[in-house]
Amino acid sequence: MRAGIGARIARPVLGTIVAAGLVVVVGVSFPAYAGDGQVGGGSGNTDEPAPDSGADSGKGTIGAHIQIHQSKTGSGGGSSTATSSNANWKPPVCWYEPMYDADEYEKFIKSAYNGAGEPAASYAEKRDKEKYHKGDDGLWWQVKFRDDTYTEACPVTTDNWEIWVPPADPRPDPNKLTPEILSELAYNSTKLPTPPVVLSPGEDRLVVNLGTRVKFAGDFDRVWTTASIDYKGVRMAATTVATPVALKVDAGTADADPQTCTYDLVKGNGGYTVDSSDAGCNVTYRRSSGDGTYPFKASITWKVTWTDSADPDGPARQPGLPDGLSTFEQNVTVHEIQAVNR
Repeated sequence: MRAGIGARIARPVLGTIVAAGLVVVVGVSFPAYAGDGQVGGGSGNTDEPAPDSGADSGKGTIGAHIQIHQSKTGSGGGSSTATSSNANWKPPVCWYEPMYDADEYEKFIKSAYNGAGEPAASYAEKRDKEKYHKGDDGLWWQVKFRDDTYTEACPVTTDNWEIWVPPADPRPDPNKLTPEILSELAYNSTKLPTPPVVLSPGEDRLVVNLGTRVKFAGDFDRVWTTASIDYKGVRMAATTVATPVALKVDAGTADADPQTCTYDLVKGNGGYTVDSSDAGCNVTYRRSSGDGTYPFKASITWKVTWTDSADPDGPARQPGLPDGLSTFEQNVTVHEIQAVNR
């Protein structure tokens, strides 16, 4: 199913489309209450994040009520969204979030579906026959999407665009928001610093058979990202923690010695670093790049764990998340010095 629901239009507007044989309400607006609510733990506690080195949360939202907070990425240079080391890993496309109590849901359905044709009219009639669960304890949870592209299949069907969730949910829907889903959304929102690598000589002054020092000159630490929700009594959070473990250098050509190498990163007083001057992996190019260049690449591998709270120092939970990668690329020119024989 390819579908979408806008979350920030001023008032409900109804539209319908058919996608993959299913009819989906599109453009229906829902109240956006994405404020700076207190981040709560997945087990019901309300602990604030423990102090973290350099932590300065940048705030964002996803879905309707999920807050995203991330620590600083350091001062080593630019940053980019984390890339999974597992090409088959994908973040959730959609999930259910708490949206309405019974009275609010009745108003929403009667407003958004007023005068709608089929099958939207039948859907509204179905909810009316259920009496919107008025008088029952619980909330209506509604499907939300990760972004506005809707290019992947969402497993939620239009027969259950919203689900009723009582306080004690004996058979939770597999797409209902959980700390695990929050951890995957946090992972997908994480920005990692690109490797602060400096070449000596510079990228346009490299010379055949002359060693090139790869200097790792940066100041960054682990990066943590918290995804949380605190709405209508539903409070949960998950925090992913990315710790840099290795730096890989690729000279960009087989005509280099070595072509690739890997440094272990170690924690120092100013963050994670490696002393490349003492490592056996300074690059020596054996052939010039001619009229072109070589694509020199440096990448950092990050070990990613998650905990079901807003505390980055909380216990790691399972299932695990794939390692993250951040990469820096630059084209280098390798010259050949001509010797004159007399």
